[in-house]
Amino acid sequence: MMNNIPRPEYPRPRLVRKGWQNLNGKWEFEIDHGNSGMERKFYEREKLNSEILVPFAPESKLSGIEYVDFMKSVWYKRTFTLTKENLAGRVLIHFGAVDWMATVWINGTKIGSHKGGYTPFYFDITDKITEGENTVVLNAYDDIASPLQARGKQSEEYYNHGCDYTRTTGIWQTVWLEFVPDCFVEKLKLTPDVDNEKLHISALLNKEGAKEFKAEAFFDGKAVAQASAKITGRQVQTSLDIPSPILWEPGKPALYDLKITAGDDSFTSYFGMRKVEIDGYAVKINGKSVFQRLVLDQGFYPDSIITAPSDDALRKDIELSMAAGFNGARLHMKVFEPGTIYWADKLGYIIWGEYPNWGLDISRADALLTMLPEWLEAVDRDYNSPAIIGWCPFNETHDTGRLADILTTVYTVTRAVDQTRPIIDTSGYIHAKTDIYDVHNYEQDVEKFTAAFEPLLNGNEKEVYVNFPKIEKYEGQPYFVSEFGGAWWNIDNDNSASWGYGKTPEDIEEFYKRFDGLCSALLSNKRICAYCYTQLTDVFQERNGIYSFSRAVKFDLERLSKIQKQKAAIED
Repeated sequence: MMNNIPRPEYPRPRLVRKGWQNLNGKWEFEIDHGNSGMERKFYEREKLNSEILVPFAPESKLSGIEYVDFMKSVWYKRTFTLTKENLAGRVLIHFGAVDWMATVWINGTKIGSHKGGYTPFYFDITDKITEGENTVVLNAYDDIASPLQARGKQSEEYYNHGCDYTRTTGIWQTVWLEFVPDCFVEKLKLTPDVDNEKLHISALLNKEGAKEFKAEAFFDGKAVAQASAKITGRQVQTSLDIPSPILWEPGKPALYDLKITAGDDSFTSYFGMRKVEIDGYAVKINGKSVFQRLVLDQGFYPDSIITAPSDDALRKDIELSMAAGFNGARLHMKVFEPGTIYWADKLGYIIWGEYPNWGLDISRADALLTMLPEWLEAVDRDYNSPAIIGWCPFNETHDTGRLADILTTVYTVTRAVDQTRPIIDTSGYIHAKTDIYDVHNYEQDVEKFTAAFEPLLNGNEKEVYVNFPKIEKYEGQPYFVSEFGGAWWNIDNDNSASWGYGKTPEDIEEFYKRFDGLCSALLSNKRICAYCYTQLTDVFQERNGIYSFSRAVKFDLERLSKIQKQKAAIED
């Protein structure tokens, strides 16, 4: 049965329980243009007027709707069947992501709401369901024009334009039921401590009741460590001794399996032993200076928008990136699906976790009321990933008066949640408080591009390239050119609606020469720790990817890989 529905894979790969039911597939659907469905009690309607294929957004081709105009409100409805066995414990309904504000009813009773279009949420529906057929209704309210709503790269105009693309409304990740005991682990936080050869474990339960907590670690199927602890109230902390740990490294993704038991609750997870630290101008992974050869990944697909058409597509994008010589990515302006993070962990691919802040007016203090809870949900969801080596909550924020206060607040809260990773307050500009100083530079002339970073190489910090020298200054942090390149190279016949940065190369040899020159300028600079090339794939009208939007190869991948794999000056 699972194979007959879209996205049938287990939707939360870092915390796996046996009891679950996938609710993807056909749902009833209706667009509520006047946003009057609440008043008209759509949640009591016997039937909605069309069908949609969940988890694909109604703007997408794969959804079966493909309606690309603005939709301020949409409704979903479906039934699901539960057995007596399903009702033995608690029943949770999970939503991977719903854009933007979701309100949910079970069997006609409202059970809750969630704000934020990119992060998961769940409700305990045990007291609202019965054996046999049950009904779930969801309303998604999505006002892309609101200054208090983060839209990321979703177009605020009717058409795609510039670097804004087709919008996403409503459900765009897996919906599923989970069957758990009465008392279960709600959150699991895993912190590797390489220097002390330990894995620190923190767990939060949904309620008091369970008394004993046990953790067991395995490597290649062999037990390597175990620990137990008493549960105090709803929380427990313990540590596993991992002697002579096998380290998770870029390209060498050593992963340990983990089994957790808390009272009647039991599930599996995994972890990687790795550490990230700043040493002068270098960012070190497990004590080694690793130059981050990153690519900008926007996570869009032609027929499914921001939902990958399959789990295999998530893995393939990482493999495509690595084939071109990149060792990681900025997961740009989007909280990516859990499957992307999982495959990065499995393939040894380093990534930066970001937030899609465009559309959010951060000059307003009340913007934090919507942004910060969702950002913390994203950090909490992906904290355990060894692949994530840093956080960046904002992208290209301009001077807006209250900017420094907002950026510093979000940096400080993120640091309180995660003491193990570097944080960039805002990618490109304008920095207020940051562990790594990053800039965006789309200069296409190799000589001019190289010259921009010579003051850094020469130690002349007062003349170091910054995006807005009248407002910000470099203060000696590790230096990261987090957007560059982006040369326009379109393999389709029609160039009329496409664009890229700078003048289009005259021929493909000029492209290679430019790519080599730009990358080499950064790799050879002993005070640059990372770069991020724009971008992995074309996206709609933006034709500056290493691959086309359909993932067709545009260049000689071996040639690109050879350019990137030359040893960087800052590397050990």
